Amino acid sequence: MTARVLVVDDIPANVKLLESRLTAEYFEVLTATSGPEALAICERDLPDIVLLDVMMPGMDGFEVARRMKSNPRLTHIPIIMVTALDQIADRVKGLEAGADDFLTKPVSDVALVARVRSLVRLKMLTDELRLRSQTGREIGIDEPFDLGALEGTQKGKLLLVDDRRSSAERMKSVLGVVHDVSIEPDAQQALFLAAEKDWDLIVVSLGLADYDGLRLVAQLRSLERTRALPILLLAEAEDTARLMRGLDMGANDYLVRPVDRQEMLARVKTQIRRKRYTDHLRDNVQQSIEMAVTDPLTGLNNRRYMGIHLHALVDQAHQRSKPLSALIVDIDFFKSINDTWGHDAGDEVLREFSERLRASVRGIDLVCRYGGEEFVVVMPDTDMALAYMVAERLRKGVADKPFTIARGTNEIEVTISVGLGTLEAATDTGDDILKRADLALYRAKRSGRNRVVSEAA
Repeated sequence: MTARVLVVDDIPANVKLLESRLTAEYFEVLTATSGPEALAICERDLPDIVLLDVMMPGMDGFEVARRMKSNPRLTHIPIIMVTALDQIADRVKGLEAGADDFLTKPVSDVALVARVRSLVRLKMLTDELRLRSQTGREIGIDEPFDLGALEGTQKGKLLLVDDRRSSAERMKSVLGVVHDVSIEPDAQQALFLAAEKDWDLIVVSLGLADYDGLRLVAQLRSLERTRALPILLLAEAEDTARLMRGLDMGANDYLVRPVDRQEMLARVKTQIRRKRYTDHLRDNVQQSIEMAVTDPLTGLNNRRYMGIHLHALVDQAHQRSKPLSALIVDIDFFKSINDTWGHDAGDEVLREFSERLRASVRGIDLVCRYGGEEFVVVMPDTDMALAYMVAERLRKGVADKPFTIARGTNEIEVTISVGLGTLEAATDTGDDILKRADLALYRAKRSGRNRVVSEAA
């Protein structure tokens, strides 16, 4: 996993140290030595995460965090405050200013990498949902919304998995003032509860007597129902290795015993705020965009949606200097299927092909019905070599397995031709990529069909 990380510290030696550690893990690192410079870089380069020193002359880290979180363009960028301060009040102040976590100097390499990776995962998901919501607004089917209005005064629903009864009750007495808290000491029962009910956050103790808390984290992340549910780990101070493993497995945040009341309230508030924002965006995608820009036969996005979302993906690729590839897929001799078996059979083929196509690509890829028997797949962070592998796997999967028609009473052989195009120049547009893919598709059909051809072939 890679990401663009901004390191902010007024001491050059500290900047160099963090820069070298992160570069060794293949992160792209930007640097700033003051608050105003950091804000300017954030506006210009939109980093994926900010490592922010607290004690800086002029504008301190707290003020930088507040300004970032009040700026609609920057509010979704995770902030890790890096500081020598170890007072709980300073941590709480930072969290309330908008920080997502703290690292205390000297910074542990393991803690640094684990925390950055954990928050980058969350940002990747949020970026994708925000981008889709933006597409909906441009089409005119989604209204902009205010994050503060989403939070409102509604209580969060928390599931606390801890078999230390006295500790769990103390946490519930604090959190219960502002949230609805349920305690479950049994991990297996907690897994059922997590999947059956709607929760805003699950708190998992790593010190369960009869069950491995990390196994529970893995199970929660493996279930579709709980995959996006925020997880807050509860650990002992000496349990650093397992804590870092939990974060690497997908836990969102953590608390170390003995738990400070204010820090716990602040961290829980941060996770619930993120959960509600993500839920709103997901609902937007499922309810609004689905109806307006989905092809009714295949369930894929239609050409109208693709045109707008492709533009956003190209801008994002240019801004981050990332590759972007597109496939145009055509079902070979589709007219003969309609002529021989009827249009109902043709519709069955289109639906089944759409299912195979969707199963062959990633969730972040844009899959659309381009028109008739043509489909488009736009693949962010994908170069030509990888796109070719995906296309060839799809082509082989279609050719090797017959399609069922006439409600399962007949089978027919179907093949596809695929043309590939990729982002080449800083001036390239979405139309440029599709034109290259279309020319490659033309060559694939002229050279015999049932093959994949790239723009360079």
